[in-house]
Amino acid sequence: MTGEGRGGVSAWAELLRLPALFTVPGDVLAGAATVPGRPGPHTLWAIASSLCLYEAGMALNDWADRAEDAAERPHRPVPSGRIRPTAALTAAGALTATGLALAARAGRPALTVAAPLAATVWAYDLGLKRTPAGPAAMATARALDLLLGAATVSGRVRPALSSAALLGTHTLAVTTVSRHETQGGSPLTALTALAATGALVLGLGRRSSGVQVPLDARQLSAYGHEVAHPLRAALAVAYAATAGRPYLHAALNPSPPLTQKAVGGGIRATIPLQAALSARAGAPVGALITAALAPLAARFAKKVSVT
Repeated sequence: MTGEGRGGVSAWAELLRLPALFTVPGDVLAGAATVPGRPGPHTLWAIASSLCLYEAGMALNDWADRAEDAAERPHRPVPSGRIRPTAALTAAGALTATGLALAARAGRPALTVAAPLAATVWAYDLGLKRTPAGPAAMATARALDLLLGAATVSGRVRPALSSAALLGTHTLAVTTVSRHETQGGSPLTALTALAATGALVLGLGRRSSGVQVPLDARQLSAYGHEVAHPLRAALAVAYAATAGRPYLHAALNPSPPLTQKAVGGGIRATIPLQAALSARAGAPVGALITAALAPLAARFAKKVSVT
């Protein structure tokens, strides 16, 4: 469809927050890095499933928030009339169904993780996000997305639990800050997120319990772990800088603009965190692929907001 009143491409890009899509593939790759075996075609199906479920959550979010956005963010696609509420809800349903179908294509273990992931997304958007359990629900969704990668490669998720916990902690911090991005946050919330970032950097320094054979074909060379150590350190620094600086600014001045920048910084920091988790697990190739998504996300975020 074309035209402002009929949901043009730009309106859908804004509704779906397309630049945030670059933060999604790294979940599956980081999970796949923690288990025996190497990513293959099924991993690509899992990534596609993850992308669809993520965008389903975006569409459902704007449908569920349409009354609130009409008062606080009337420029958003649904309250502004550029996209009809029924179209947003239909898109959410279609993307969810597609995501689950793609997960089934990736294998039964993948579908076993994708189903509760989809349920968590819908539960969050339709109610949990307005409760104290909201940030924990969002963190659970991100953790499950990482476990999707592990389940797809080996059918096992236990080796990925440590990485999932780290990613979930980061998501918990970002979501907690985002709860008041339109009214302005509090210094304590931003400081807590900053402290969580520091703790995660320390956690990245510990070798993943899921690390497998050093000569895995996922690695850059037979000395992949030696390559991964300095790479992991560099990515951890990139993660700390991307998330930490805006959190600090929001702590010093928790105004709506700076709080929104803190949320955006936290979302962008997901990519170097995912890459660091892959490097931590001894998969520098996956880490580099994930890290390469960061400049693309930054470029497109200048055109379409991720918050």
